[in-house]
Amino acid sequence: MNALVFEKVGASLAAETSIGLTQDMVRIDSTNGKEDTLARDLEAKLKSLGIGRVWCEKTFEGRLNTLWEVDSGKSGPHLLFTGHLDTKPVCEGWQRDPFDGAIENGRLYGHGVMDMKAGLGSLIGGIMTLVESGIDFRGKITFAAVADHMGQQTGSIDLFRRYKFDHCVLAELTDMRIYIAHRGRYYFDISTIGRSAHTCHKYLAINAIEKMLPVIDELSKLKYFPDIPQEMKDLVGPELFIAVGRVYGGLFPGGPSMIPDRCTIRVDTRPQPGVPIEEVKAIIQGALDRAKARDGDIVLEVIEADVKNSFMVDRDAAVVAALKSAWELTLGRPAAFHGGSWLGDTASFGHLCETVIFGPGGEPVYQPNESLALSDIEAATRIYALTAAKILEAA
Repeated sequence: MNALVFEKVGASLAAETSIGLTQDMVRIDSTNGKEDTLARDLEAKLKSLGIGRVWCEKTFEGRLNTLWEVDSGKSGPHLLFTGHLDTKPVCEGWQRDPFDGAIENGRLYGHGVMDMKAGLGSLIGGIMTLVESGIDFRGKITFAAVADHMGQQTGSIDLFRRYKFDHCVLAELTDMRIYIAHRGRYYFDISTIGRSAHTCHKYLAINAIEKMLPVIDELSKLKYFPDIPQEMKDLVGPELFIAVGRVYGGLFPGGPSMIPDRCTIRVDTRPQPGVPIEEVKAIIQGALDRAKARDGDIVLEVIEADVKNSFMVDRDAAVVAALKSAWELTLGRPAAFHGGSWLGDTASFGHLCETVIFGPGGEPVYQPNESLALSDIEAATRIYALTAAKILEAA
């Protein structure tokens, strides 16, 4: 990378912008389904910068994405900086206001600061650094803060239906490591079918909850290690994780009672890249067959409820090389590649655009009194700015 570019980025580093915007975002509750307030607030703050074009647009589901485009006016690549607006709900056990956004002892506190409001703030700071440095670049860069990551990823899906990008940086929390892969997610909804009756007529009924017990037991015993390359095992782990994540059966407490004729579980599986759904279905079916061998009266219904793709990018891709170079210049040591066990929005768009995943914040996340070091936000801001400069052929 051009030494002058590195010097200009350092002299114009907009770390205070990154930190200030992260504070502002943490102070707004954007639990999945309530992102619109943050989307509009972020739109106003970006417009106040007086740079480029800023707007919100409704996704096909009716939620808001916030976009900011800075165009050099010269032909060149189209780079996307993206992350999600929504968070999971606040957990129990906080000993402070989870939305206070306080800074204490070099750390910024608040719900969602790691996943992924610090990532969004750092992306914005990275673009501001690029602009304020006066570096001459080509092409354009778009920042997109999208809705519904925690749901069906409709924000990212809508974004890529509307626009085409050449390269992308996704600012998911990676503990400041470079991720080039993550697992996918296959959901299976499995129901046992019984026969309902009043509790006083229990011997005329077939209790679907009781029929589900051996099914859950057999599923809980599953440990499966697919035949995948060693490189993939090193990136995301050797075991394919399978767990019963939800149980539905009977009537809610407080109402009438009867013996249920249906019980449904959601089985959450997390396959590595390269593991097809047919392979996972076969493992699930094996457990169901063993449950039926224990109780021949079990009647089952199996539905593929949701499929989210795994992701992997070529480690020699231009955006990976650019971020790796920026990382090494910033942190002063050789970079290594890693992968995630969680699911990024790249599950929906990774096949459409060359993408690398990198951001501040790491596991465990959504814990009481969540906080993040300001130094990580500052370093991420620099890395994003240098990555953009490299991709956009800055001089």
